[in-house]
Amino acid sequence: MNYIEKKTIDTIRVISAEGVQRANSGHPGLPLGAAPIAYNLFADTMVYNPENPAFANRDRFVLSAGHGSMLLYSCLHIFGYDLPKDELMRFRQRLSATPGHPEYGRTPGVETSTGPLGQGVANAVGFAAAESLLAARFNKPGLNIVDHYTYCLAGDGCMMEGIESEAASLAGTWGLGKLIVFYDSNDISIEGDISIAFRENVGARHEAQGWHVVRVEDAHDLDAVRAAVAAAKAETGKPSLIIVKTVIGYGSPNAGTADTHGSPLGDKNLAALKKALGWTGEPFTVPDDVKYHTFDLAKRGAAAERKWKNALGKYKKEYPADYAEYAEGFGGKRPKISDGMIWECADKPEATRNTGAAVLKKLAELVPNLVGGSADLAPSNKTYLSGRGDYSKETPGGLNFHFGVREHAMAAITNGLQLHGGLNAYCSTFFVFSDYMRGAIRMSALMNIPVMYILTHDSIGVGEDGPTHQPVEHLASLRALPDLKVFRPADYRETVAAYVNAVENTQPSCLVLSRQNLPQLGSKSADVVKGGYVLSNSIFPAEIILMASGSEVHLIVAAGRILSEQYGLQVRIVSMPCMELFDAQPQKYKDAVLPKGIKCRIAVEAAAPQSWYKYVGLNGLVIGIDTFGRSAPAERLFEDFGFTAERIAAQALSKIRK
Repeated sequence: MNYIEKKTIDTIRVISAEGVQRANSGHPGLPLGAAPIAYNLFADTMVYNPENPAFANRDRFVLSAGHGSMLLYSCLHIFGYDLPKDELMRFRQRLSATPGHPEYGRTPGVETSTGPLGQGVANAVGFAAAESLLAARFNKPGLNIVDHYTYCLAGDGCMMEGIESEAASLAGTWGLGKLIVFYDSNDISIEGDISIAFRENVGARHEAQGWHVVRVEDAHDLDAVRAAVAAAKAETGKPSLIIVKTVIGYGSPNAGTADTHGSPLGDKNLAALKKALGWTGEPFTVPDDVKYHTFDLAKRGAAAERKWKNALGKYKKEYPADYAEYAEGFGGKRPKISDGMIWECADKPEATRNTGAAVLKKLAELVPNLVGGSADLAPSNKTYLSGRGDYSKETPGGLNFHFGVREHAMAAITNGLQLHGGLNAYCSTFFVFSDYMRGAIRMSALMNIPVMYILTHDSIGVGEDGPTHQPVEHLASLRALPDLKVFRPADYRETVAAYVNAVENTQPSCLVLSRQNLPQLGSKSADVVKGGYVLSNSIFPAEIILMASGSEVHLIVAAGRILSEQYGLQVRIVSMPCMELFDAQPQKYKDAVLPKGIKCRIAVEAAAPQSWYKYVGLNGLVIGIDTFGRSAPAERLFEDFGFTAERIAAQALSKIRK
């Protein structure tokens, strides 16, 4: 390590520690220990252009150990990104560009939001898979317009998380040779030495999962780090794990202890750190010689982008059709689908998962970069795209992903596929297993990225599989997530509208679909896309509103018929396929669907009732489920839990007579 390399690494360290100290909050330990790794990535290894962080053929970097965010912010600042000193000084403060954990869309150079440990590794797997798929699809002899690496920095905590093991297993299976993960191995977690809870041989595990593993015994040996990266790049058939031994809190009086993990050093220890490093500069200041050094290094990225653009121009001339598809995929615009191209309405009862299969097939024709798969349930989820090929090590151009029984990793990898650019990604499993995916679904919503989650077998309609497989609380749980659209369609037309909206949407969507057949209700797309609408109405002003979603809509239609024909009541039927869309409508429209003057309101859904109280009001009633289901045929379960037209009509009659 020469003078300027050491000084740049120390600059990263000091600014990181100063940011944490000024905020009086944060994690200085990782930045102090892993600064040599970060220097290697930004100075020696990665291709990037700080003047254009969105350069399509850039290398991607994911800080899976997101608590060490000041390490990333310091590097972005030092290596020329638009992240000024003032923002470093506002670390963890309101509306700053330097939040406590990296947030996608807030800070230039941040590829994905991280913090929940291990998810970043899975995101990185998604990035690398996207690169290999797009390279197989678009690259031509002598014109590799998709050709970059994905790098990730993970810590001991990431390696403890189950999602990391799930994702690593898939990365090895898929042979992602352009994925390189640095493991910041400092043997310390919040509670102390990791030996109290974690003694596995991480390298041996990854080798068993099909990874190439390289070990660096001292992070300060930059030649060894460079050699490890070279060895990783030479191994083209496997992802690489570079295990680097570091010292948490390096240079501070508490180096090597848990005390430096998640607390500011304190003024005294910060001063001691600077003394140990021989640091005399002003706070948050990059020395001039470091500026010159990093400026020269960053210029390589601009040159790399110019070279790539020249190749892309040649590609456009020689392969205009392929270029047009590539450019559309990376254009940043959501697909626009005319639902009229999909309307081929079934005339007999059909499970919405079967409807979804037909719609997905049509969407794949209209959206050529639509990719996705299932957690070993594609035949049941009906999400396999026939004729589109299977993604694998041997066939990286396939568009069907087989994730195996790995729901959490599947969802986080799909986030990476979407974030990479060039693809529109979905994934699928049974609705009840959305519990396993929730952390990654939440990150989709937090990042506002349009991943489509297809979740079938939506209720006690699962039947004989019993309560372990019957979702009850899941609708309310997912509806509670901000910036997530949850669709539960009632028939063919509602399902079509849900899929089209999900593909066009800029936010993530959950499509919650039935296993059992549902009758066709004659809904209209213009109504469905508003989230809630009047499916049928009485001739005279309504006395009662019955509302439902999904498989219960046909039940309230039948119950309304009983109330009107047998008791002469004026009934309005409201279908609510997506509460989030309905809530976003103008108040005038919402009042037209649910008039304030109609106090007798009943909502029906074979799920936990919490979502519906905002619609039924104090005088209303929600017919839902507040227990787990049981194993029995679906028809019997709906009877047992009171989801029949007769029972709904009786409860409505009792309510209106009070």
